[in-house]
Amino acid sequence: MSRTLTVIVPCYNERANVAPMVAALGSALDGIDWEVVFVDDDSPDGTAAAVRALAKDDPRVRCIRRIGRRGLSSAVIEGALSASGAYVAVIDGDMQHDETRLPPMLAAVQGGADMAVGSRHVAGGDAAGLASPLRVWLSETGIKLAQAVTHTGITDPMSGFFLLRRDLFEQLAARLSGQGFKILLDLIMASPRRLNVAEIPYKFRPRQAGESKLDVLVLAQFAGMLLDKALRGTVPLRFISFALVGGFGVLVNILVLQLAMMAGAGFGTAQTIGTIIAMVANFELNNQLTYRAQRLKGARAWRGLVLFLAVCSLGAYANIGIAKALYAENGHGLFSGAAGAAVGVVWNYAVSATLVWRVR
Repeated sequence: MSRTLTVIVPCYNERANVAPMVAALGSALDGIDWEVVFVDDDSPDGTAAAVRALAKDDPRVRCIRRIGRRGLSSAVIEGALSASGAYVAVIDGDMQHDETRLPPMLAAVQGGADMAVGSRHVAGGDAAGLASPLRVWLSETGIKLAQAVTHTGITDPMSGFFLLRRDLFEQLAARLSGQGFKILLDLIMASPRRLNVAEIPYKFRPRQAGESKLDVLVLAQFAGMLLDKALRGTVPLRFISFALVGGFGVLVNILVLQLAMMAGAGFGTAQTIGTIIAMVANFELNNQLTYRAQRLKGARAWRGLVLFLAVCSLGAYANIGIAKALYAENGHGLFSGAAGAAVGVVWNYAVSATLVWRVR
């Protein structure tokens, strides 16, 4: 059955917001033939069960429960590709977006715009729902980054609230990175032509339930996506992320090496300590950033760390051996330590995806 509008709600741990969201959409979209697709990343709080309970009595409500994969952008893509509506809207599951703005957004696209974006930063908009100074800073920084890279005049390129024709989404789908949390900018940058975007003001509401997913690592992922687009996909986004983490690991290794030698440790001992600490730091950052969608938690994180250390110990032997050989030849601790650490980074990248963060 073809409908006018499909509303995609990517969600994780939003059980308390499911029923209020459906009720709010029903009120806001009165007179419009609509459906809502909740795309749930296997929330432990029972979000999918709450959606299914409503779907039993309301055929407009559907749920896609994803196992073994995470990520807002990929969730939106799967939801939009399952849509039956001629138009697709994306709205967060936390009730902070104003669903009453969906009709004017739909009217704007039906009137000729390629896309309508809910904006907090045009006349009539309000970002008061960004309660903490950190969230305000993250949002403002992301907007400046996006505008600098894309040269777009859109006032709210970080918005997760937008609407477009389903056929346009399908045309762009194969070009999307599917990474990170900011699918709107991914869509805009994936288009081979400049999109006609209508900005519709809305007031960003305070969160009523659940927890915010916006943090510093989300901004880091966002920056990686911008870099990926700037490079036109010539270098995989995950490699970019892993390389940046690896570069940080090199700095950690060198810093610890220098501190240990200043404390009186021999070069071999200092490099060993630096290598181990750098490996732990690399594991944690990759778990939180590079492999965020497959992030290991609890006991699995500890097992993953042990496996990471065990497998990478082979690279560590090469790291230490090469560094010691170079140091014996030229006596330059900084250069030797960096060269040894670089060997470890290459090995870590080679084994991480298949052995540590493999999809189960």
